[in-house]
Amino acid sequence: LGPVSFNVKAGETLAIVGDNSSGKSLLAKLLVGLENPKSGSVYLNGIELNKSNISVRCHDIKMIFQNSNESLNPGLTLGSILDEPLKLNTDLDQQQRSDLIERTLRQVGLMAEHQFFYRHMLSDGQRQRVALARALILSPKVIVADEPFAGLDPSVRSQAVNLLMKLQRDLGLGFIFISHNLGIVRHISDKIIILKNGKVVESGKTEVIFNWPKDEYTKKLIDSHQKLLSRQQN
Repeated sequence: LGPVSFNVKAGETLAIVGDNSSGKSLLAKLLVGLENPKSGSVYLNGIELNKSNISVRCHDIKMIFQNSNESLNPGLTLGSILDEPLKLNTDLDQQQRSDLIERTLRQVGLMAEHQFFYRHMLSDGQRQRVALARALILSPKVIVADEPFAGLDPSVRSQAVNLLMKLQRDLGLGFIFISHNLGIVRHISDKIIILKNGKVVESGKTEVIFNWPKDEYTKKLIDSHQKLLSRQQN
């Protein structure tokens, strides 16, 4: 993977697009610290993130995984799942943690009572909202989402996209969105990076890339998207 260089501002969405094995998920893992780069650096507000300040990365950069069902422990209630990062990363007492859990559940469109539910009691859309609540519970500055809407039916996906955009506006989050879905990418992103075999083939403002792609690989991706749209409309 590389060379890859970009920046994301508060309230801004960067989309990372490419075929399978292009390096998208590896880049996500590097950003959140699940993989260590052999070279290069990640900075947050001008501070390099490394092993000496790993708690900063754990607190300020959160990830939403592709399969929300598999990322939720089936043996724990939602309240326990959300309580764990608060126990590990804050000095809040039990009542303060409980209040924050309820507020966060409501923030993502769930009810306070959902804290007593288990994973199997939820729909796919609700599970995705829990994954979002878990990412938001520590008030991060950046969220990295790796295909967060894959597997959701179109109506639920639309609700999830709109919720995410509202939360980003309300909270001023920097959002790094990894997806194959160019329709969603165009709808929510400000900037876009096109990856192929671990290399950046094109990057820039989303509308510029969609309207005036320069690289042949980018043109093929956008052309395939336009053909799919045309078939769906017909």
